[in-house]
Amino acid sequence: MLEYIEARETVFRLLTFFSIFGAMALAEWLFPKRLLTVAKAKRWLNNISLMMLNTLAIRLIFPIAAAGFAAWCTTQGFGLFNLISVPIWVAIILSIVALDGIIWLQHRMFHTVPTLWRLHAVHHADKDLDVTSGARFHTIEILLSMVIKFFAIALLGAPAVAVILFEVILSGMALFNHSNVAIPASIDRWLRVIVVTPDMHRIHHSIHRHESDANFGFNLAIWDRIFHTYKAEPDDGHYAMRIGISSHRDDKQVVWLPGLLSLPFTLFQRTPNETKRSH
Repeated sequence: MLEYIEARETVFRLLTFFSIFGAMALAEWLFPKRLLTVAKAKRWLNNISLMMLNTLAIRLIFPIAAAGFAAWCTTQGFGLFNLISVPIWVAIILSIVALDGIIWLQHRMFHTVPTLWRLHAVHHADKDLDVTSGARFHTIEILLSMVIKFFAIALLGAPAVAVILFEVILSGMALFNHSNVAIPASIDRWLRVIVVTPDMHRIHHSIHRHESDANFGFNLAIWDRIFHTYKAEPDDGHYAMRIGISSHRDDKQVVWLPGLLSLPFTLFQRTPNETKRSH
């Protein structure tokens, strides 16, 4: 099975991505959580266009994918799991968990360092959340994330199959927890013990900074509890809360692709409305 995944990485990735994307898009249509404030067709056109641009940029700039780099590290003996002897399944599980923790730390860093926040603000400036929001990131942020991922892979010596599984799980979970799907509270309560749910992650996209600086997880829910950044519910409730960045509400800047690409280079600061709850 592991050899099959490595040999057919592209097919495996595309099949899982589009299957999850289609399932979440259908679920949003059948069981929507919130009313959208921007026309879905307009947001989808620009969010998906940005995702395609990012995919092209990665292909052009990085000669090998993360899994290929992991395989190279294995042949060179780089990284923890290439220096110690453990069963492959142990190396895979620990690598996936460790990579998820590193992504959590990276996410928090992009909120803390002002220059990195300018890039990450493209993701947060979306005035609605749905399945396409999970792939809406500035191209420079995506490229920086790849560099960080390569360093993490080299440090861990993560097996190539672990990297493939991690990236598939991460992208699938991002589509899931950014989706505009209404999940019954009784189910959500149990799900968020293990994974990040849409209700849990929606809080992270609040215009209030004390909420957007919480619930950083994309996949496993443990990190926010361990590092005390977990928030159970938004102050204004899931239906009344405002999503996005209060200082950036113009569709030309936060919806259309040219505005998204130029947003980090415009005058940008986090406003008082984002540092405390408005009363």
